[in-house]
This record gives sequence, C-alpha cells and structure tokens, in this order.
Amino acid sequence: MIRQTIISIIDFFYPPFSKIFDKQTFRYAACGGGNTMLDIFLYFISYNFILQKQIVHTPIIDISPYIAAFMMSFVITFPLGFYLMRTVVFVESNLRRRVQFFRYFSVVLTSFLLNYVFIKLFVEYFHFYPTIAKIVTTIIVVGFSYFSQRNFSFSKKG
Repeated sequence: MIRQTIISIIDFFYPPFSKIFDKQTFRYAACGGGNTMLDIFLYFISYNFILQKQIVHTPIIDISPYIAAFMMSFVITFPLGFYLMRTVVFVESNLRRRVQFFRYFSVVLTSFLLNYVFIKLFVEYFHFYPTIAKIVTTIIVVGFSYFSQRNFSFSKKG
C-alpha cells in the first residue's frame, strides 16, 4: 500500500517531464531527491541542534560534529533509500533481495566513504561551512550512485 501510494504520487507529476526523462529516471530523481533532501535536513538538525556543533567524545575516538551528523542522517536514509530503490525505482530487477541488498550496501559504502572524504576535504582544507560542504558532496556522489545502482545493484540477470 505504501509502495503503491508513493508510485502514484510520483507518477502523477511525471507527464510534464516525460519528454526529458524516462519514467525510471524520473522515479530515481524523485525518490533519490526526496531521500537526499531528508538527508540534508537531518544533517542540518543533527549538526546544529542535536550535536550543537560539538565534538562527540566516545571511549575509542573523538568524532567531529560534521562527521557525527553525517553518520546520524545515514542511519535513517540508508534503509529508506534501499526500500525506495528496490520497490519504486528498479522494480524490474530480478536479482534476489539479498544480492540487491549486498550490492546496494557496497555502493552505499563507497558513497559513504566518498562523502566522508569530500566533507572532510571541503570543511578542513577549503573551509566550507559544513552544510554547504554536505550539499556539494551530495551533488558529486549522486551521479556516482545513480549509475552504480542502475547498472550494478539493481541490474537484471541474463
């Protein structure tokens, strides 16, 4: 029911874009865009209000607030992203769910590492404000993610 509701809402807005995007790409943009906006919103709230821009001290290491905020938003947007990609965007994939999940996790882990490297680079070396660094990083990583998910995580057998 949730799946069909999401598809109906996204497909309602598709006709004006039908000459620009195929339906799958539009659904990816809608689902990925919505999940990305949620990610940036959660990052902003986590960094500014939950962590209050303070270092997170753990028994093992100290984590900078911008990396901790990234980790906090990731915990929510990772499972939501898999659900949306599997059930709304790449529905024609005939790979087993566990294969899709492992591949999705692999791409997301690579994206996670790219996020970490770029956020750290932009904040510590280029002195970007953390939220701006997150937005720029997201633009870079989204391109990588789309092609990887389409051609690897949710590909078709044979």
